[in-house]
Parts: sequence; C-alpha cells; structure tokens
Amino acid sequence: MTLNLCVLTPNRIVWNSEVKEIVLATNSGQIGILPNHAPIATSVDIGILRLRVNDQWLTMALMSGFARIGNNEITILVYDAEKGSDIDPKEAQQTLEIAKTNLRKAEGKRQTIEAKLVLKRARTRVQAINVIS
Repeated sequence: MTLNLCVLTPNRIVWNSEVKEIVLATNSGQIGILPNHAPIATSVDIGILRLRVNDQWLTMALMSGFARIGNNEITILVYDAEKGSDIDPKEAQQTLEIAKTNLRKAEGKRQTIEAKLVLKRARTRVQAINVIS
C-alpha cells in the first residue's frame, strides 16, 4: 500500500507521486506517516521531509507551511521546497557560512530574529543534501 504525496509551493508542484512513507518536520516535532494514518492537519516547520520511494529514502528541504493527511493522501503546502538532489552542495555551504556571519553581525532583536531564520533555512538546505541510505 502507498500514499499519494503532493508537495506544492505558490509557484510550482515540487512532488506529485506515490511514496511508501514519509517523515515530516512539524512545529511540534517530527511525525512519521504510513498508509492508513489517522486524518490530521498540521503546521510544517522549516526542516527536512524524508520520503521513501520503493526502498530508497529521498530528502526535501521544506520552508514552513501546512500539511493535510487523510485517506492515504498527503498534501503539503509550503512557501518553498527543494529536492535534496537539486541542491548545489557548494552553493548551499556558502549560503550557510554567510548566514552564520550575518547572525554574528546582527544588531538588535529584529535583526537577530531574521538572521536566525535565514540560518535555519540555510542549515535545512545543507541537511537535505545528505540522503538516508
């Protein structure tokens, strides 16, 4: 048995295919979803989506949003998403280093909060490159 997973951003469909299971980063922690999961709606955190297609695990960087699960259908609506395989490792690492520098230079509460958010996004992209075997 499989799940139909659809990952959408405002600009495109990132994924629309069957998967065997997923591990989703929510604002209250990670949840695993297998076929026949109880229906839920949840917020999605900036984090990694792990999905199992056949016997291979793939990763995707998600940039917060919402998910609806029910009747073996999963719809994830996020501000942005990237497949781990589509992320350039060198560019992602450079972005992470810039984000760390900007956090160190941040002055005031607002700049610090914004810099931490950018850093979390950059870390998530770097983590998404590492595929689970």
